Amino acid sequence: MTTTSTPPGLARFNVLEEHEALAALHEACASTEWGRRLLAARPYAAADDLYAASDAAMAELSTADLEEAMAGHPPIGRPKPGDPTSAREQRGMAGATEELKAEMLELNLAYQDRFGHVFLICATGRTGEQMRDAVKERIGNSPEQEREIVRTELGKINRIRLARLVEEDA
Repeated sequence: MTTTSTPPGLARFNVLEEHEALAALHEACASTEWGRRLLAARPYAAADDLYAASDAAMAELSTADLEEAMAGHPPIGRPKPGDPTSAREQRGMAGATEELKAEMLELNLAYQDRFGHVFLICATGRTGEQMRDAVKERIGNSPEQEREIVRTELGKINRIRLARLVEEDA
């Protein structure tokens, strides 16, 4: 079902000063280029327009832009202190056993050694075991395969974060 009115959070985003809008976008994704592309397409009539612009921008990011975006994400199992977003997204690791946390740390380090960046997955709704299994499966990928998986996972994370921005009431 589509609504004809612009959600309050999206209406606010559409009229933010440029630097404020970029700061809001940076909260969703650390890629400067992604943020610039979304800013350039304002105003958005509907949330779906914003999501489509996000997907299009993500698809066109260079390797350096992807690296910049990934740098904004803490390792799975170690959300940034004081960062409610990463803590909320990684909730599946919060109740993990010490053994699973230790295994994730080891896998994160092995993944980072192999690919040169944090293991990135859309963690929302996933259990610690599901994230562990995903890193075990993905560590065997080629760098090219992994870059495209990361691009897809970032796109999912960005949509979830943009939805929070769009749905904010105040």
